[in-house]
Amino acid sequence: MMSVKCELNMSSNATPKTSQKGKRYTDAEKKEVVEFVETYNAENGRGGQSAAAAKFSVSQLTVAGWLKSAGSSAASKKGKSAKGAKAAKAVKGAKVSVKSSGSGFNAKLSTLLALSNEIEQTEKELVKLKAKFKSLKASL
Repeated sequence: MMSVKCELNMSSNATPKTSQKGKRYTDAEKKEVVEFVETYNAENGRGGQSAAAAKFSVSQLTVAGWLKSAGSSAASKKGKSAKGAKAAKAVKGAKVSVKSSGSGFNAKLSTLLALSNEIEQTEKELVKLKAKFKSLKASL
C-alpha cells in the first residue's frame, strides 16, 4: 500500500494580502483641484485637467469626475476648438440681465433667452458701426 503525505507550508514568510484602499480627498482638496483647472483653462484655453492630474498626482478620470460633480464648465469643454473656447470665454464674461437661480431647465432657458436678446442687440449695434465705418471710409 502506498501512503500519501500532505504537508502544509506554514512558513513565516506568508503574509495575508491586505486590500489597499484608495486615498480619500476632502472637499477642500477637490475644490482646490477644480479651481486650478478652471484657472489654468482660463489662462491657456485648455489642458487644465492634465496639468492638475500631474500636479496633484491624481488620475485624469478622478479630476474629470470632480469637475463634473462641481458643475464646472471645464468638464464640458472637451472637443471644443480654440475659437469655441474664446466664444465661451466671451459669453462667460458677458453680463446677463436675467440671473438664473439653480441649474434647472427653466433657469437654463431663461439664461438662453437673455443671451439671445443680448446677441440681437449687439448685432444691431454692429450693423450701425459697420455703416459708420463704411461712410467714413468712403469720405477718404
